[in-house]
Amino acid sequence: MDLNVVRRELEDREEALSRFAARTSTSRGRRRPEAPSPIRTAYQRDRDRILHTKAFRRLKHKTQVFIAPQLDHFVTRLTHTLEVAQVARTVARALNLNEDLAEAAALGHDIGHGPFGHAGEAALAECLPEGFRHNYHSVRVLDVLENNGQGLNLTYEVLDAIERSSKVRGDIFADAWGVPGTLEGQVVKTSDAIAYVNHDILDAIRAGVITEGDLPVAARRILGSTHQERLDTLITDLVEASWEARGETPGDRPAPRIRFSDHVGDAANKLREFMFQRVYLYGDTRREAERGKQVVKFLFAYFVEHPSEASESFALPGDPPERRAADYVSGMTDRFALRVAAQLGCPEAQGWLPGEGQMR
Repeated sequence: MDLNVVRRELEDREEALSRFAARTSTSRGRRRPEAPSPIRTAYQRDRDRILHTKAFRRLKHKTQVFIAPQLDHFVTRLTHTLEVAQVARTVARALNLNEDLAEAAALGHDIGHGPFGHAGEAALAECLPEGFRHNYHSVRVLDVLENNGQGLNLTYEVLDAIERSSKVRGDIFADAWGVPGTLEGQVVKTSDAIAYVNHDILDAIRAGVITEGDLPVAARRILGSTHQERLDTLITDLVEASWEARGETPGDRPAPRIRFSDHVGDAANKLREFMFQRVYLYGDTRREAERGKQVVKFLFAYFVEHPSEASESFALPGDPPERRAADYVSGMTDRFALRVAAQLGCPEAQGWLPGEGQMR
């Protein structure tokens, strides 16, 4: 029996997608040619490869906003990733785009985050001469470090969407790291913002940092006054404002951009700025982040001086010590980083957490 008929049927179904959608038949392919799966498209295969990595599993113990949370209902980097994937699939389906590509990119978009979230990222950026960005490192993890240093050999479109998924503080749609080359990649970039702004509000309220009434009045009026209302407004507005992406308008128009309407986009940016000022860079959250930064810097300095102690499963032995240290430390979970740092005598790690867990 020729099981390849399954893949061919799936690829045929892609022909019914929007003319602006990414298709397996038009993919730029992989860095290393390989035989296709008999029962999955290329993007489905990429999704599965990302899902089965050790780096993906470690996201469950990596910070989203609140470092190493001890309560069960705080968002972690893993649950954030799953929410992004859900939003991205919903939007891609509504716009008749390729859900499999959107899901694969969403599952991989934060896989390069280090311990302690953006605080750990900032620390590594200060340590490495070439800097450190989690979106670029996500590509490095998936394309170089995973699979015993062979990488996963993902398609160009998935890696492109991951590399260009990051956003600057001022505007969700700013092009600081480029616009993804596919509409599916743009969907993931926007879905990331939709997910984290909303679940970070819930966590901040749960932690007693803010109340619902503290949110900007204009944002509440436009987006809604509850978590469900805000999600529904942002997702439905994104679909409506990006409707041309369905490709139903005749003619040879260029591909549109994924976007919000002007008033909803402005409200979303105001809400993000509020979160920067009152949650991400404020009070106990900021002090905890600074403590996490010092732990990361301590670990980086230690493994630069002792490169042989950086596990070869998470760093390449032929790389310079600084690169090896960054790769190893960025792969650590919050708990493992604290445990190792405490064992090595880092003052900032002492007495923070029991620090269970290990890298294998």
